[in-house]
Amino acid sequence: MFSQSVDYGLRAIVYMGMHPDRICTNEQIAEITKVPSPYLAKILKSLNNAGLIKSQRGVGGGSRLSRPADKISVLEVVNAIEPIKLIDYCPLELVNHGINLCPMHSKLNHAISAIQDVLAQSMVQDLIDEPTQSIPMCGK
Repeated sequence: MFSQSVDYGLRAIVYMGMHPDRICTNEQIAEITKVPSPYLAKILKSLNNAGLIKSQRGVGGGSRLSRPADKISVLEVVNAIEPIKLIDYCPLELVNHGINLCPMHSKLNHAISAIQDVLAQSMVQDLIDEPTQSIPMCGK
């Protein structure tokens, strides 16, 4: 359901959230998250444009979260990369449907809305703190 770009954006945000007290270089983020560096640059630009990260150029440059990881929702990250869109009119452009969605599109719209709600309530810090044996971005 989510694109590779969204996955890459979440990886980058989680990595920066795991290191809140330092500026992370693009090379560090790319190496640890396994995101190709040129692709990462595009992702970071989107995250920066959305105000989720702050980036610095030049010597000592890199990126860091613009606010604490517990104040950034997963939905914000997803929407910065590839916004989730609700179905607000008939995708088939049937005049007699308009904004009155058929049962199929209505059900899909409810599912999309439920996903948005879950992601809006999930903070990046939750992804870091989730009790599990799989530590994010760690091969151990």
